[in-house]
Amino acid sequence: MRTAPGETVIETDRLILRNWRDGDAESFDRHCNNANVMRWLGGVQSRTVYDEVAARLTRWQEERGFTFWVVERKADAAFLGFCGIKIADGMDSSVTGCPEIGWRLREDAWGQGYAREAASAALAFAFGPLGAQKVVALTVNGNEASWGLMLRLGMTRRADLDYIDPRWPESMNPVIVYEMERDGWKG
Repeated sequence: MRTAPGETVIETDRLILRNWRDGDAESFDRHCNNANVMRWLGGVQSRTVYDEVAARLTRWQEERGFTFWVVERKADAAFLGFCGIKIADGMDSSVTGCPEIGWRLREDAWGQGYAREAASAALAFAFGPLGAQKVVALTVNGNEASWGLMLRLGMTRRADLDYIDPRWPESMNPVIVYEMERDGWKG
């Protein structure tokens, strides 16, 4: 599935999940690279790191046909962050190679149901066109908002799959794993 830069991949009632395009790395850095958003993601990063992340997400959409897509609000075309599916690739990960759902939204978009709406659409893509048999989600113990969404989506905690990621400090380990099997998806 090849799609063009900026092309809409998924549309929901309030959101557009679309491919990355020129200028999105700047919006990503401006809206998502602050202490609150990055609290459980390694802290505020340099603009170079954000440019590298955007380039990697763009490469995945070109190579695989899916990625953590840009989440844009329909009402005003505001850049809200990202949500989508990638292939898990953590160091020493117990879930390497599995489809992984992830999201990161700007702080002023929190608490409005956008993450759940986008994540539900991404799961529908994973279990539909992608044909995934299971999808995992990764977080850390302190990130209650993230694992709370995982539970609301119907994902199951898989403590037996938790792992230590050597790239992260001790305070952010272990990486904790949630999972949803295809037959558990109620989309």
